[in-house]
Amino acid sequence: MNKQPLLILCVCFILGIFLQDTFPVTEKILVGAIILSVIFLLTTFYHSYFISKTKPLLLMVSFFGIGICFHYFQNFNDTNKVSQKEDFVVFKISKKLNSTEKYKKYEALVKEGKEYKNALIYLPKTSKELNFENYYKSKAFRYDVKEPQYDFQFNYAKYLHRKKIQSQFYLNGEIVSTQRSDLSLSEKIQQKRVEVLQKINQSNLSPKTQEFLKGIILADRTEIDSETLQDFNKSGLVHFLAISGTHIVVIFGLFYMLLMKIFPLRNRKYAIISSLIFIWLFAVFIGFGNSVVRSCIMLTVYFIYVLLQRKPDLLHSLALSAFVILIFDSQQLFDVGFQLSFLAVLGIFWLNQPILHYLPKADTYFKKLIFNTMSISISAQLATLPLVLFYFHQFSFVSILANFIIVPFSEVIIIFSFLMTAFFAFGLDISFFNSIYDFVVQTLLELIHWFAGIDFLFSENIAMNLIEVVCLFIGVYLLRFLILKFNIKNSARLIICTLVFFIIRTGFNVYQDKKDEVLIHDFYKHKVLSVKKGSKVCFWIDEKTDKQKVIRFIVNPYCSSRRLRSVMIKPLPNTAQKIVYGNKVYTMK
Repeated sequence: MNKQPLLILCVCFILGIFLQDTFPVTEKILVGAIILSVIFLLTTFYHSYFISKTKPLLLMVSFFGIGICFHYFQNFNDTNKVSQKEDFVVFKISKKLNSTEKYKKYEALVKEGKEYKNALIYLPKTSKELNFENYYKSKAFRYDVKEPQYDFQFNYAKYLHRKKIQSQFYLNGEIVSTQRSDLSLSEKIQQKRVEVLQKINQSNLSPKTQEFLKGIILADRTEIDSETLQDFNKSGLVHFLAISGTHIVVIFGLFYMLLMKIFPLRNRKYAIISSLIFIWLFAVFIGFGNSVVRSCIMLTVYFIYVLLQRKPDLLHSLALSAFVILIFDSQQLFDVGFQLSFLAVLGIFWLNQPILHYLPKADTYFKKLIFNTMSISISAQLATLPLVLFYFHQFSFVSILANFIIVPFSEVIIIFSFLMTAFFAFGLDISFFNSIYDFVVQTLLELIHWFAGIDFLFSENIAMNLIEVVCLFIGVYLLRFLILKFNIKNSARLIICTLVFFIIRTGFNVYQDKKDEVLIHDFYKHKVLSVKKGSKVCFWIDEKTDKQKVIRFIVNPYCSSRRLRSVMIKPLPNTAQKIVYGNKVYTMK
């Protein structure tokens, strides 16, 4: 507690949020938690021998209770549902989301009575793009998101609930627009972003380069084709395409470097403040995405230490950033990006320096860049690996090589992309620069596609539960001591942890192998039948159903959940009444 008080209190605050989310408290218990938290917090200001000894414990309990209270009051609970399933809706858009094969998708504020509530809007893909300058009215079919049918399926309803979204509207009529006169400053900035996106679309860049540019700088990945996204996912480079800490740091560094050419060295603080203001304006411009806000907060907290002439402490900065984010929105804790971002920073803190000691001495700038990139990449990937396996059930060993080759050049690509976006924003469509940028991006995409094509290094449907995740995190924790000092004691601890992990994993595998299961899965208007016998499963799919989508949304999640090693997929004729599998006959009902 003496060394890292902020981090420990932040962990207690987070545990309180987790408890409230898992086991929601009643109002009476909440009142008790508030009273106890306030009493314990005020008690720490008194000076006595007993309080000085128990002060750390009092603070920890107090922040645990504060976490419960914050999450209780920020929990979204909207029970007022509109009875009509099909009616006219009036709405204004707040964000453009990734399009589907048939629909364009927006996050919007839909008028219900005198209030506007968050909802998703779907409109035919042939429709014109919507903007922030208009109110829209159209006939729409309301669809309230339901809980998943089975435990292995992604809980989309809960995901939307955390974003305070309860309904989806499918527009099926003429869309009537009305000019808005109440645009906020944020919406005006968002509209400017839409205009820049349109200018990029009108340029002579190739379509894939346009989508790459919009994604890497303007955080718009809504129209990127599925093949490109799959390449980034399989190569482990999706973080490069999405706006993240790397992008914010590079843009901050670019602006800071330019200002240092203007300001004298003694006015360095003004360059830092101006650069921080710029990245926050940039965050507003690209839509205040969660990952962008997280990166801006972490960078701001870090440089506040610098401005106050205090030695920056990575863990203090990390904990303070988490506090700021979770106080304003405790639901962020359950965002996968939030968890992976903070774990990556913790991993770099915990493993980067030990790994660097094993690398050759960096006596040149190029060597320093390569070795630091390698150690940071390995540290971040090791720290986030347990959660990646838990959430996505896939991992590619080629990602280590891909990050090692691509990341050192990411700074140049981000700066080039930022300058290209600035050119388009100011109406400068220069063919010479367009050609060079197009060539660079196309070469990059081809290289990433090559990495993604190395299938033998890619594993999917990897089973992983929370107990196994905890074991892996303990292993990552113990790894530091082994790297720092390779001896029998540290080796034995890591080996024991590894053995415990495999024993637990084997136990879960045996448990699932002994279970037989027959399920009927609803997939849009079709049915999918699955029969599980031990470690094998057979799926019967309607001939009219999109097989690839069934594999993605039903087969793969089911296989990773049930730890299956053998999968068969068979067509199911519409006239089928009975099926035979494993010497048993199953009647279709």
